[in-house]
Amino acid sequence: MTYRTILVHADLAPAATHRVELACAIALDMGAHLIGAATTGISRFLQPGAAGISGGAIAEQLEALRDDARRALDAFDTVARRAGVPSVERQLCSDDTAGGLALQARYCDLAVLSQTDPDAPLAAVTSLPAYVMLHAARPVLVVPYAGRFDDFGRHALVAWDGGIEATRAVAAALPLLRRAASVTVAVFNAGHGADHGEQPGADLALYLSRHGIAVTVAPLSIGHDVGEELLSTAADVGAGFLVMGGYGHARLRELLLGGVTETVLRRMTLPVLMMH
Repeated sequence: MTYRTILVHADLAPAATHRVELACAIALDMGAHLIGAATTGISRFLQPGAAGISGGAIAEQLEALRDDARRALDAFDTVARRAGVPSVERQLCSDDTAGGLALQARYCDLAVLSQTDPDAPLAAVTSLPAYVMLHAARPVLVVPYAGRFDDFGRHALVAWDGGIEATRAVAAALPLLRRAASVTVAVFNAGHGADHGEQPGADLALYLSRHGIAVTVAPLSIGHDVGEELLSTAADVGAGFLVMGGYGHARLRELLLGGVTETVLRRMTLPVLMMH
């Protein structure tokens, strides 16, 4: 099992280069086709001819947005060519960023996006990774907006609560987990509900072993914030990436009351593969 098609968001943000470099590294390792997708930010629901009705100034602004998208794709091409990815494609999507990427991600095995800058206005409401994860039905690899991650893939931490979202995330991460030198399964909520067997984590360890993946199972000490505990555990074990389910509760509830997904998306310190 491997990824055959990987989508990476191409834009002009400072984080774009490292995001594309990581996507290139995964594509090279998997022998995957790499698609760089840039969006104009112009909604596909804009009526044809609306720019003309609104005047030439708006038409010029729309063309400027298209130029930005083309420049982002040129930068993507440069990084992919430098990395030596043999199968590369560029897509210019005339759509708003969230909707356009979610649509394109449905035809890929993995989408690589950057964390929304926590200092950006309305970041909690407009989180791009959250939107794509919830609307694409594909795994999303979220890369922190700052930093380099040269040890990505060496040691994986799997957040396991026995739930449906975590199960989907583990299955989606199998190509990466099989290539990791070590995998730690952090089990939490072991004493709640019927989602775990008699020995929490043992069933998952057995499942992964049949894929040739040896794991270490570690119960996660539950504090007041599971998301913070996960990130702390990732630092303690030296994980290069985290695998977890996303939004086991409704997103609105997590936004209002707090939740594991929202905590990790806001405070992440390492790449995180999420699946809803």
